[in-house]
Amino acid sequence: MTHTPHELAEEFPEQADKIAELKQSDPHFAKLVEEYHEVNRAVHRAETNVEPVEELAEVEMRKQRAALKDEIWNMLSA
Repeated sequence: MTHTPHELAEEFPEQADKIAELKQSDPHFAKLVEEYHEVNRAVHRAETNVEPVEELAEVEMRKQRAALKDEIWNMLSA
């Protein structure tokens, strides 16, 4: 299995404990994290041509990933 870049543990290594804590205590946060992982893996599969998609679809997935990451960061830094 290949390494999937942009995992939250890599993006926010100093926040790993807080991510784990919020996943357990905040259902909305847990849902955002799960959605982020799903989109991130879809982007990775598209980028590596495991599941090719049209360029516009890939761009939209990247935008969705960025928006989720921003929302996650806002909750982590609150």
